[in-house]
This record gives sequence, structure tokens and C-alpha cells, in this order.
Amino acid sequence: MRYYLLKVKGLAKIPDYIQIRDERFSLICYIRPDRTEKKTPLPPGLLENLSTLFPQIPYGEVQVVDWDPEKKQLVLR
Repeated sequence: MRYYLLKVKGLAKIPDYIQIRDERFSLICYIRPDRTEKKTPLPPGLLENLSTLFPQIPYGEVQVVDWDPEKKQLVLR
């Protein structure tokens, strides 16, 4: 399954956020990179693997990630 990530820079008191979108580019999840423990509609194991990528994602650029649910493995495109 393919997901699209977008890191949004916060201003002043507004924190940074990560948008996670599906193959149709519909917004699935909108989370803070420092608070990944919240419940999400994402498949099990995906958010844990994605959170390792959050620090290296550049602001304002869409990153494409393929998720293999059987192997629980990410591939950054």
C-alpha cells in the first residue's frame, strides 16, 4: 500500500505536524511527530515504522512510502 507524507512547519506556538495520505491522496492521519502514541486508523506497525522517518523528512515536500503489511516493512520512494 502506498502512503504520502507531508511535514508541515509550525509557527510560534503551533507545533510541526505530519500529514499521512492514502493512494487517493485523502487525508488519513494528521499527527505531531513528537506524539505518535495516539490512536490512528493506520495499519498495525505502520506508525511505529514511519516515526523513525519523521526527523529526516524535509518540510513542505511530499514523500512517497510503500508499506508491506505482511513483512511490516517500509520502502521510501
